[in-house]
Amino acid sequence: MASKIIKEFKEFAMKGNMIELAIGVIIGGAFGKVVTSIVNDIVMPPIGLLLGRVNFSGLFVSLNGVPYESLEIAKKANAPTLNYGLFINTVLDFLIVALVIFFSVKQLNRLRKKQEVPPAPKKNTKDCPECLSEIPEKAVRCKYCTARLEMTASDRRPELTN
Repeated sequence: MASKIIKEFKEFAMKGNMIELAIGVIIGGAFGKVVTSIVNDIVMPPIGLLLGRVNFSGLFVSLNGVPYESLEIAKKANAPTLNYGLFINTVLDFLIVALVIFFSVKQLNRLRKKQEVPPAPKKNTKDCPECLSEIPEKAVRCKYCTARLEMTASDRRPELTN
């Protein structure tokens, strides 16, 4: 019983999709760290400079009414704070990740070869001129209304000989 469950688990864990998902999660985690660094270390400092030397990660509101010099001091005092500067950084993280993913998927779709649609198989039937039923192309008589059909040269069957 236990060996059966272990065998099923091994089959599940070793499926290609599961391994690809694990690799994607690992790469995604590393990519998230890179994007966070881009936002905190490259994007936010110039924006803060343009807005009057504001450090967004230090923007907060103390909810207990006591003013604190910095977010670090407020955290050490266990003061409840509303950290809207960190929220702005997180929103920018998300927007950058979304843009990168959007452009990556757009490029992948553009580079992916369009699969050719196979041509429709040749129709081996024709319509009866009397009852409009679909009948085999080489039929001489309609199987539904028994009307005699005109034959073209390609419809003619070889003569039977003795």
